[in-house]
Amino acid sequence: MRSERARRALGLTLANYLSFVDRTNRLRLEPETMAEDAAPHLPAIVAMWHGQHFMAPFARPKAWTDCRVMISRSADGDVNAIAASRLGLGLIRASGGRKPHQIRKRGGVRGFLEAMTALEEGAVVAMTADVPVGPARVAGDGIVQLASRSGRPVIPIAFATSRRINLNSWDKATVNLPFGRSACVAGEAIYVARELDDEAFEAARHRIEQGLNIVTDRAYAIVDGHER
Repeated sequence: MRSERARRALGLTLANYLSFVDRTNRLRLEPETMAEDAAPHLPAIVAMWHGQHFMAPFARPKAWTDCRVMISRSADGDVNAIAASRLGLGLIRASGGRKPHQIRKRGGVRGFLEAMTALEEGAVVAMTADVPVGPARVAGDGIVQLASRSGRPVIPIAFATSRRINLNSWDKATVNLPFGRSACVAGEAIYVARELDDEAFEAARHRIEQGLNIVTDRAYAIVDGHER
């Protein structure tokens, strides 16, 4: 991973593999009018849970010609960034954290400003909402702040495949496999007020968290045949 050539090779391999998984899975969008439903809310912040985001580019509406994804500046982030770029996404290299020194180290402030600029330019900004804090997925403060300051809504989405390997990692990452069914589910747009006291901020964070849990459960219910 210290070799730039190795990271590039891994990134291109990842992009090719994800494209293969996409081609060999039958994709279902929910709602089917996802692009039309989202149009009045654009530009928007598309939120996903960490570890569940690899296949999301393949559900991107064709109208979203300018979509920029926030990816960490770590070595594995380099691999993901190369793959994302190959799949036609723009890049914002940064990640957040729970503490100020983590945010500074990971380029969180710069990433926040780049995301603000991207939204002002009309781009869709895609990012993972959670930060590593424990066994449960918890939405971080950064996405709430971005929605509040920009005035743009958060649209929670989830992508799942019927054939997969669930890893025992902090982010509950999934290795999506070919030759099955896939589903991408989008939730209602979540707007966050500009002026927030602590209670309202926490309520907004909880709404985003709940929205992501709802679409994630629904995506897995579809591909696993547990629909109600």
